[in-house]
This record gives sequence, structure tokens and C-alpha cells, in this order.
Amino acid sequence: MTRPERPAWIERQVRGETRIVIEQIYFTAVEALVILIPVSLLLGSMMIFQFSGVAAQHDLGRITVALLIREFGPLLTALIVILRSATAITIETGYMKVLGEIEAFELQGMDPLDVLFAPRLVGITVSMICLITIFCITSVLGGYAIAWALTTLPLQNFLAQIGKAITGFDIAVVALKAVFFGVGITVISLYSGLAIEKGITDVPVATSRGAVACLVYCVVVNFILFAVFFF
Repeated sequence: MTRPERPAWIERQVRGETRIVIEQIYFTAVEALVILIPVSLLLGSMMIFQFSGVAAQHDLGRITVALLIREFGPLLTALIVILRSATAITIETGYMKVLGEIEAFELQGMDPLDVLFAPRLVGITVSMICLITIFCITSVLGGYAIAWALTTLPLQNFLAQIGKAITGFDIAVVALKAVFFGVGITVISLYSGLAIEKGITDVPVATSRGAVACLVYCVVVNFILFAVFFF
């Protein structure tokens, strides 16, 4: 028994949504690497410089995991995504709403949420997971390499101490933050753009408010997860 073919318009919609997901991942993750990698290197090396002089070797590993990997890494990555992608999504969605493109989707029988929400939700969430992973690895390894090359600090056992300090629980918490951040940033950005009612002049205001709301959301979620798992 042959499988029935899907209608052509469904095939076009699926291809279109897949293309949007790929473009979103490229814009949010790949193009952000030129910002994220230097920031992670600088932050990692500065933290290692600061704490290596006052902490014992085993404490330095625990401090790096607690601050750099669990806290600063996800938050700074979220900030980069907010400044680049969240603002872009709000602006794009706001102009589409003002210019009537959202209504055009509905007149064609297409759900705007399928076109706008789902592909960006997948793209940004996947990008957040990838970027946070890259940030944490680069900040630890790159920061260690910079500190080892430029100073005489006693860092011989640093990587071994990091391996002992980090646990599967830490990785799970970071992954949970990435998912919550990705979903929240997407929802807030799209809502900020779709909530515009008056005209084009409201787009910058909505973009600014949406970015601030995304940042506050990420900080609050970060604190809640910290309180739930580490208090």
C-alpha cells in the first residue's frame, strides 16, 4: 500500500519553515561567534587571573565551574542573543504587523504562528544550546591557555580540577537554562512585535521594551533555577 502524497502547499510550507529554521540558526549562532568567542576568552582569562591568586587549586576549579560555566556563561550568551536576534525578531515582526503581512498570511489560510513562531523557537533554542556550550568550553580552555602563556601562575592542575569539579548535574542545569532562555526570548520577542497596534514609529519602542523584558526574564529564570537546585 503506497503512502498518500501530501498536498503541494503543505510541502511548500514545510520547506519554507525548514529554511527559516536554518537561517535563524545561522544568524543567531554562526554569525554570533565573532562576538561570543572573544568575549568568552577575555572573561575566562580575567576570572582565572583574579581567582588563581586567592584560591587553592581545588577551589579554583570549583569556582570556575560555579561562576563561569553555571552562571556567567549562560547569562552572557543570552545577552548576546538578545542584543542581536531578539531585537531583530521584534523589528521584523513589528513591521510585518504594521504593514499587514500578518493578515496576508491569514488570508492565504496559513497560521502566522506556524510561519513565525515555530521555526524561530526551534532556531533560537538550538542556537542557545550550541552557543552556551561553545562559550563554556572556550572560556575555560582559552582562558587557561591565555593565563598559562602570559603569566607564571601555578595552573598545572587546573584542567584536572575542572574535570573533578564539574558534574552531570551542572551540565543538566546549564542545558535547562539554555532551553528556558531560548523559549522565553522567542516568545517575548514575537509578542513585543505582534503587540504593536499604531504604526511604524512604535517599532523602536517595542524593540527596546522587548529587549529589556528578555533580559529581566533571563536573570529571573537564572535566579529561580539557582534557588531551586543549589539552595
